[in-house]
Amino acid sequence: MKDLTDIPALMHDIGLRAKAAARELAYAPAERKQAALIGAADAVWANRAAIIEANTQDMEYGRKKGLTDAMLDRLMLDEGRIRGIVDGLRTVAEQPDPVGQVMTEWDRPSGLHIKRVRTPLGVIGVIYESRPNVTADAGALCLKAGNAVILRGGSESFHSSGAIYDCLVEGLRAAGLPEDAIQRVPTRDRAAVSEMLTMTETIDVIVPRGGKGLVGLVQREARVPVFAHLEGIVHIYVDKHADPVKALNVILNAKTRRTGVCGAAECLLIHKDVVDTIGQGVIRALVDAGVEVRADATLHTIEGTIAATEADWGAEYLDSIIAAKVVDDADAAIAHINRYSSNHTDCILTEDDATADTFFEQIDSAILMRNASTQFADGGEFGMGAEIGIATGKMHARGPVGAEQLTSFKYIVVGDGTTRS
Repeated sequence: MKDLTDIPALMHDIGLRAKAAARELAYAPAERKQAALIGAADAVWANRAAIIEANTQDMEYGRKKGLTDAMLDRLMLDEGRIRGIVDGLRTVAEQPDPVGQVMTEWDRPSGLHIKRVRTPLGVIGVIYESRPNVTADAGALCLKAGNAVILRGGSESFHSSGAIYDCLVEGLRAAGLPEDAIQRVPTRDRAAVSEMLTMTETIDVIVPRGGKGLVGLVQREARVPVFAHLEGIVHIYVDKHADPVKALNVILNAKTRRTGVCGAAECLLIHKDVVDTIGQGVIRALVDAGVEVRADATLHTIEGTIAATEADWGAEYLDSIIAAKVVDDADAAIAHINRYSSNHTDCILTEDDATADTFFEQIDSAILMRNASTQFADGGEFGMGAEIGIATGKMHARGPVGAEQLTSFKYIVVGDGTTRS
């Protein structure tokens, strides 16, 4: 029985075991990793009743903590969402194994043949909040890429994450892979997070997935390299060439489908020429859908809106709230986005190719969209099966982080008694 009160000793032991497992995983056959993920998927489905029961405990804990409805929605699991977890595990299982893939190769006049091949990162620490499905997503993607992973979920999802984690271990066991390849920090004690951030000898990279507070803490205190998953301050710009029907459908979906996900629209920018046509209808539809629209002076004349303040530009609500503003043209929209965006996901609604091209050229967010709901900002929707997060930085990985993004590379150099003159 582990001593859960001695956090440094607990985390040191977890780190050493993860490092040992990573060495074995680095050359594990693709077939065994695939089998482990299929076994985990089968176990999740077979144990869905127990997972839902564990989630019921977490939901009650979350309500007592005063989580918002949007945050409770992120936490909640039902049979449909468990089916989504199972499908994600199976999709990752069936993807090509990235480890050992030849990225490029070439010959040199010296006679050397050089290849750049994908290789695992090693041990990945994932620190996340609320969403228990991240347990499966992160575990699956790290395993597929040949990495060991240490999972530290949020206190709200403690029981759900534990039940899903047990299924991942069942898959590892059945496939004959080291059970330490996927480990879960078995305590809610926040000292475990601080400990992970300094484990430079055993953890190769930290992936924080959560709100601005968590990501900021990790970026400030980590001595281990970090893939930052920053907040989603997501903008939609309605251009003067936007199609009214597409605009209405996309905006309503982007805001209301699930308000607590990082791809939910948080700010609406409307070209001044379409305020009386598209703008009026969209704002009224949002209000009718129960969205609190925090509008600038022009749009505040629409019944049901409330006046925006400066704090609303650049806000991530993760709730049924959206900021709305009129802009003079596409250049003004681009300037606003470049000032307030978190470089996560931004969207333009337009039928004009030249305007869309300018938008794509002049905004440097990880994901840029045209005439599509920002709720598609998701690794599963990109065909990755799942994601470990959406990286908003520019080093190593950017955008949805799937299995391929969880690899590095090495050079294989082959000669034939070749010497350098």
